Amino acid sequence: MVSRSLGAIRQNGYVVRDIRASMDYWLNVLGVGPWFYVDRVKTDYFRYRGEESDMQMSIALANSGDLQIELIQQRNDAPSLYRDFLNAGNEGLQHLAYWTTDFQGLYDALCEKGHVVGHEGAIGGAQGRFAYFDAPAPHTGAMIEISDISGPKGKFFEHIRRVAATWDGSDPIRETR
Repeated sequence: MVSRSLGAIRQNGYVVRDIRASMDYWLNVLGVGPWFYVDRVKTDYFRYRGEESDMQMSIALANSGDLQIELIQQRNDAPSLYRDFLNAGNEGLQHLAYWTTDFQGLYDALCEKGHVVGHEGAIGGAQGRFAYFDAPAPHTGAMIEISDISGPKGKFFEHIRRVAATWDGSDPIRETR
């Protein structure tokens, strides 16, 4: 039902304690890269359980085929689902992301099915929204994220996929803003 409702899983998101060590593992053990690394992501806003939060994070993005891998390291102790995940003793796969050009429609449909927004925000304007959902019981496991790709973020994600498809191993970590 989920894949018929949401489309293909486009990203696996890993919450990690050491993003540099994680990129190194994915590069040198798994051969995945190159990584597009943002040391401090600038969010337009970020809300955790409906309340504003000053969560700060670093992210790294790479593709393995059509699947994007995201590494996230929270840089402070502000409220977020990332912090909750780590504080529960976890590290690793935290969410599965679906991409959409109809963010509000998908957001509303998930809420109508009983999913509750855990945290949400935007990067790069209204077409850069994202939301993470707690799943209704009895589901356990990775959270669901939806991400609006109708704007510049979608073009950036496509660029990462294209670069990974022909990557020759050079320039494995590419710092970006």
